[in-house]
Amino acid sequence: MSQPEFKIVPKPEMSAEDRAINRLADAVHRLNEAVQRAVEAGISIELVRVSRFHDGSGNWGDQMVPLVRAPARASEG
Repeated sequence: MSQPEFKIVPKPEMSAEDRAINRLADAVHRLNEAVQRAVEAGISIELVRVSRFHDGSGNWGDQMVPLVRAPARASEG
C-alpha cells in the first residue's frame, strides 16, 4: 500500500476587509454555539448592545454583552 501524498495548498489572497469579516463570522458562529449550549443547560441569554465603536472615518460596530438569567429553581414544599 502506498503512502498518501500531502501537498501544501496556498491560502487564497484575501484583503484585510475579507480577513476581518471572516474572523468576525467565525467568532459569531462560536458565540451562537455557546448560546445554544447555555440554553440547553437551562439558562436564558439575551445579547444587548452596550456601546458602539467608531473608527473616526465613518465606520462603526456594535459591542455586545450577554444578560444571563440563571435557571429557575423548583419550588420546595
